[in-house]
Amino acid sequence: MRPATFGDWIAGARVFTLSMSISPVLVGTGAAAVANDPGEFHWVRALLCLVIAVSLQIGVNYANDYSDGIRGTDEHRVGPFRLVGSGKARPKTVLIVALSFFGIAAVAGLILTIITAQWWLLAVGAVAILAAWFYTGGRRPYGYNALGEVFVFVFFGLVATLGTAFVQSFTLNQEAWLGAIGVGLISVATLVVNNIRDIAQDKAAGKRTLTVLLGPTPSKVFYIVCLLAPFGIAVWLAVFYPIAWFALFGLLAALPAALIVATARTAREFVLALKLSGLVQLLFGVALLWAFWK
Repeated sequence: MRPATFGDWIAGARVFTLSMSISPVLVGTGAAAVANDPGEFHWVRALLCLVIAVSLQIGVNYANDYSDGIRGTDEHRVGPFRLVGSGKARPKTVLIVALSFFGIAAVAGLILTIITAQWWLLAVGAVAILAAWFYTGGRRPYGYNALGEVFVFVFFGLVATLGTAFVQSFTLNQEAWLGAIGVGLISVATLVVNNIRDIAQDKAAGKRTLTVLLGPTPSKVFYIVCLLAPFGIAVWLAVFYPIAWFALFGLLAALPAALIVATARTAREFVLALKLSGLVQLLFGVALLWAFWK
């Protein structure tokens, strides 16, 4: 078998889901703009937050590839390409790449801590990296015990959004909290649709995700609720920030995704819904950034 190409490594990074880490930074930056004086924008802090969030997500994607691969969980995977599971990359190489991205996040976090003089951020960063690793790593990964959705909501929703807002404004307003809940729910939906696709394979491998415990139909309902509920938040915010109505354009991707998941029978359909969920996340984040910035 030929070794992994650059394109294979890009596929392993799950580029089409990186909106899970980009959107919280956009929303948090917008919320900070509301709290700050007009014209005040800490672009260096915002950029560092983006580097941290994206690096952590890429790191956890490669770490999952490594951990699932060496456990044999990916032997019958029917979803997106896996580096270790496919045999195209050595587990040690994938592990080194994963740790490298965690290192990039750590360095960016240290710089952000020094700039803001908020030294407690070091503890938050350490917890985030440990949570990313033990999602599927270690002897008892919590991602194998129906806690993956909690991790995603907390770190790709609350922590990423509220952290971005706080380091730029040193306060947490209604906009930050509501935006964090919205992007967190969409991130949960993204994970759920990914796991629905893999229910049979995960059950055979002993991976007890929330979707394995709930079963296909309740999981599909949960996905649809998590994907569509943030639009209710957008409607509420539009009362105060009219441009937030543009977030409803995300329904152009969300409604087809919900329909696909409700009727899907093949892995390819779930992969399409996964990509649409990432698009929903990005549109939601851009719309709220624009609304808050105005």
